[in-house]
Amino acid sequence: MPTYGIFTLGCKVNQYETQYIEEALQNNGYTLSETEEADLYIVNTCAVTHEAEAKARRLIRRLVRYRPRLGILVTGCYASRDPRVWESLGSSIRVLPDKSRLPEYLAEYGVLHWPEGISRFQGHHRAFVKVQDGCLLNCTFCIIPKVRPHFFSRPIEAIITEARRLIENGYREIVLTGVHLGHYGIDLSRGKGKAEWSRLWHLLDRLGELPGEFRIRLSSLEAAEVRGELLAACQRNPRICPHFHVCLQSGSDHILQAMRRRYRVKSFIENCLALRSAFDNPAISTDIIVGFPGETEEDFQATLEVAEFVSFAWIHIFPFSPRQGTLAASMPNQVPSHIISERKRRLAQLDQELRKRYLESLVGRTLTVLIERAEENLPGHYSGTACRGVRVVLPGRPEWIGNLVPVRIIARQQKCVIGYAERPLYAARSGIDADVLGRTSWEAQELKPRRKLPLSLVEA
Repeated sequence: MPTYGIFTLGCKVNQYETQYIEEALQNNGYTLSETEEADLYIVNTCAVTHEAEAKARRLIRRLVRYRPRLGILVTGCYASRDPRVWESLGSSIRVLPDKSRLPEYLAEYGVLHWPEGISRFQGHHRAFVKVQDGCLLNCTFCIIPKVRPHFFSRPIEAIITEARRLIENGYREIVLTGVHLGHYGIDLSRGKGKAEWSRLWHLLDRLGELPGEFRIRLSSLEAAEVRGELLAACQRNPRICPHFHVCLQSGSDHILQAMRRRYRVKSFIENCLALRSAFDNPAISTDIIVGFPGETEEDFQATLEVAEFVSFAWIHIFPFSPRQGTLAASMPNQVPSHIISERKRRLAQLDQELRKRYLESLVGRTLTVLIERAEENLPGHYSGTACRGVRVVLPGRPEWIGNLVPVRIIARQQKCVIGYAERPLYAARSGIDADVLGRTSWEAQELKPRRKLPLSLVEA
């Protein structure tokens, strides 16, 4: 039986697509290699930043050394953006730039039978479900519309079938993801009366009707979409996690206009306030680009002020990375790298303070936590993701992994919170005394972050 190794860089959509490819390989007689060597390697690349592309190149250079019998297949956004870049890395590399043709490409490797969606999510206790692909917008900084030019939404029934299968297989959180999640169903609804539409809020209503113990998380939304029927659907569905990732990018109307974003600061703030009114202390996280061309100190200061006013739970910070083929790459007034670094540092300081505030606001509350793994540095302790998206650590038992547990939060610790299981079923007489919680070990040890890529293949 041929063996394979498969590697993913980038977003949740890429991770879903990798899982789909992996199940197709296994359905056709391939087995996952238990060592670094395999007959076939597949690398699912990302092109959102220069660093993501550099990681892909480093990874593939290392894979070439193993001389795989069936070669190395490179797919994903970087493969679509620049198929020629791989030619110099080795004759064993084959580039698959169009993901829609993967069944055609992989048929040459004996992969003839493809699954109807995924049935598991390897290495995760939360299952990502891709509901749409492609983007109809044309933000000046973004390469994604060029590398994922085909916009389509999966039919609701196909998504429901896949989600039901994942829930039956023990997954307690379904994360809906897409290149532009809020545009789900535009193509399915085009030309139809409103009563026949299939938009994201209709999908949420249908998912909420599925039986079983599970919850639903939305991966990312545009600010212009957090209103009206979508907001109402989230309110009426108790399965929706009160965590919303709403992309700001900049707190300056001048920069938002240059980015070709569809909102301005006033409407962004109004929509965030609507979320706070609709939910009890929701986590609102965001993306911010630092150093977009033409960004002045006044523009950046406006971003800091908006972030402070909205009081984000946390911020994903991206220093501007000019992508060849985008308008922003050739814009005048490019911000010098040393200024970008300094602004990134200042925004990171604010992020640290806002994160601290939000985590401390959770102390005394009970959060539903999906227990995901044991903590290596803290014997008898486990960690997982709360409904509000924060990391929670608590004393527990191995059988809790993969289950939803109500946890009483008692303290903040760095970038996470600690607590104890509230129900007698889960509490296991843990109590909340300092000895059982191991507070001294918390002070002495730093928790290790989870590795995103196996085999250390992206190390320099």
